[in-house]
Amino acid sequence: MLVLIAEDDELILKTIEHKLKKEGFEVRLTRNGQEAMELLKSENFDLLISDIMMPFASGIEILAELKNLQKKMPVLMLSSMGQEEIILEAFDLGAADFMVKPFSPNELIIRINRLLRK
Repeated sequence: MLVLIAEDDELILKTIEHKLKKEGFEVRLTRNGQEAMELLKSENFDLLISDIMMPFASGIEILAELKNLQKKMPVLMLSSMGQEEIILEAFDLGAADFMVKPFSPNELIIRINRLLRK
């Protein structure tokens, strides 16, 4: 399973990468939204984990691009802010799940496994 992680916080990015690799996932890392959108155009991923607030393009813009590309994959959104309108917009654009940072890496794995079973 190939997972794209789009996260500009280096500590969170490395934590997710380490946990996913330990669980047997293959990962690609991006530190801004523009890089994420470029990778989504060129590779096929089984899952996208994206922060909402990132440089160059937000997680919301990434979701809109996914819709334009007509790529179907579960998307797990991350944010340090729990603003309801942003969460609702993410779900309207196709996000499958949402987690507020900080979060438990073990809970992240449980949610990922649940998303990939569907």
